Amino acid sequence: MCVLCGGFVLQEHWTEKSSDDGGAIMTVGGDSGRNRQRQRLLRTNMANRILGYYGLKMEDWNGSKYILRDSKGSSEIVYDLGSLWPAVEKMIRKAADPLDPQLIERMQENPRI
Repeated sequence: MCVLCGGFVLQEHWTEKSSDDGGAIMTVGGDSGRNRQRQRLLRTNMANRILGYYGLKMEDWNGSKYILRDSKGSSEIVYDLGSLWPAVEKMIRKAADPLDPQLIERMQENPRI
């Protein structure tokens, strides 16, 4: 196990919560790990639809973090979806509005991008 990134055991962010008691859960592979990874991939794809408008892309890293990249080769580690938007604004150096009418129009015109 990596002591720096907690490669085998990690504490999940509330956006990835799958327990019934409302608390954080610990994950150690198995079927629940595969389902969790599938859900992370779906969230990553949905986020990339929005991030593409700003020229950014997010990738899953080791099932525990995300890497946010721009077209110039800059990257930043994002630990969970809660810290994604501040990282986006830092990377594009301006305020980003997820309710921007142009962004919404683009997503409605191209539902699969």
